[in-house]
Amino acid sequence: MPTRQFNIWRKALPNVMYANTYGPTEVTVDCCYYIVDRELSDNEPIPIGYACENSSILILNEKNELVKPGEIGELCVRGVGLALGYYNNQEKTDAVFVENPLQKNYRELIYRTGDLAKYNEYGEIVYIARKDFQIKHMGHRIELGEIETALAAVEGVWRVCCLYKKAGEKIVAIYEGEISRSEIIAGIKEVLPKYMIPNIYYKIDQMPLNMNGKIDRKRLQEEYVDASN
Repeated sequence: MPTRQFNIWRKALPNVMYANTYGPTEVTVDCCYYIVDRELSDNEPIPIGYACENSSILILNEKNELVKPGEIGELCVRGVGLALGYYNNQEKTDAVFVENPLQKNYRELIYRTGDLAKYNEYGEIVYIARKDFQIKHMGHRIELGEIETALAAVEGVWRVCCLYKKAGEKIVAIYEGEISRSEIIAGIKEVLPKYMIPNIYYKIDQMPLNMNGKIDRKRLQEEYVDASN
């Protein structure tokens, strides 16, 4: 949930306990949780917090080492809820259900979620974006999810999706809202470096959703990025 919208709920219902849970089906759903016990700014993502009991989280960098505070890596899970793999799909199983590279004493299976995460200054786990949404732009490695978080915090932006146009190397922002391109840029230029500010903006009436109720990024890619000149 975008933090700006969450803060509206929290202000309206201040005595409710709010919890953010995270987990893929492959680890029997929830493996992380966060009880919101402090104030969150509109441009700060809601943490996914800490590992649930009987689960353990490893955030690994490209060298298969544990990340340092603030460093982004792939979130991996181990524990009693871990599946053995995908039924009748050994190739997909072998790609993501792998041996723990940190365990040298015995065989131990972990699941590579494909999600990028990091530890914030409080030691909480913060979800960044899917690994597939990481791009290389102007010599910088960028997570599109971080741009989306900044855009979603701007007053007047209701929903937003960021994509990348490889031809011409452009970051594309597609959004619902009642705000102009120049107003969006004014709202994010203080929190994002220049190389992360989108180059192209599309304002649409309604964001397409997939069967899971999430933004249909594939459809947006086809209609607004691949089809454009």
